[in-house]
Amino acid sequence: MSKVKYYYDSETLSYRKIERKKGRRFGLVLIYLLGMILSGFLLLLVYLSIPSLETPREKILSRELSNMKLQYELLNRKMTDIEDVLAEVAERDDNIYRLYFEAEPIPEEQRKAGFGGVNRYRDLEGFDNSRLIVSTHRRMDILTKQLVVQSKSLDEITVLAEEKEKLLAAIPAIQPVANEDLSRMASGYGWRNDPFTKVRKFHYGMDFTAPRGTPVYATGNGRIMRADNRATGYGNHIVIDHGFGYETLYAHLHKYNVRVGQFVERGDIIGFVGSSGRSQAPHLHYEVTKDGQQINPINFYYGNLTAEEFEILLRKSQQENQSLD
Repeated sequence: MSKVKYYYDSETLSYRKIERKKGRRFGLVLIYLLGMILSGFLLLLVYLSIPSLETPREKILSRELSNMKLQYELLNRKMTDIEDVLAEVAERDDNIYRLYFEAEPIPEEQRKAGFGGVNRYRDLEGFDNSRLIVSTHRRMDILTKQLVVQSKSLDEITVLAEEKEKLLAAIPAIQPVANEDLSRMASGYGWRNDPFTKVRKFHYGMDFTAPRGTPVYATGNGRIMRADNRATGYGNHIVIDHGFGYETLYAHLHKYNVRVGQFVERGDIIGFVGSSGRSQAPHLHYEVTKDGQQINPINFYYGNLTAEEFEILLRKSQQENQSLD
């Protein structure tokens, strides 16, 4: 029961019941409600501003989110380092490796190409950290593509290196007769007097005089294409196909040391000096052909001559004397 309150009326000398006014009662109720609302709002502000008021579940999720941000930042730093290394490899690839092997550089747009078409990262959008996540995935995809392009380029460089090694081994690069076995360098490439007709004609090789039976060496790796005497004037001769458009001919031999189809390497003995065919004295007639065109053999002795020896040989080869064949 609600308590009834009384007051003493001095005029009537009696206690009278206190009657509450309805307006005052409504005001008290209103003040009470406003106080409750204000208290609740203040408590909410305090709750939102104090981290310690987080629930255990929220604390766990907050730690996981902070750790995720940290890991993404570390991942982006690692990708930056990888991009720097990849850029350096690409620089060497274009300006050293491909330049050395005479290959065209990879176009920049091919290295830096992105991904067009549909949005590849739609599933990663709509979250608080979508920008960080999408950016990291995009960088990773581009980096992966660049690595694939560079890997294919290095595979190509490997093939070019193998071909270059074969080319360097195949190019005629030594004298076919050793210096210590030579009597002299009798005639070089160019216009010479024919020993039989005394008419001036073009001499397409170099003549090395040496005693009969002196070893003749293959000047580069290749395969024996001919070892016979069926070509007019050459007598017993050998033709080596070195590949890459190079062929060499060794004429007026005394005898062979190889057979047709045999693979030989630079420095192998393929025959012996003689005077077979159209020849005035024992010597080796040597020719170099590139892509079907006979060229001066003087340019192909860098493999076993010193600078001084080459200078002497060059001077002798330029003398317009009489050839031996």
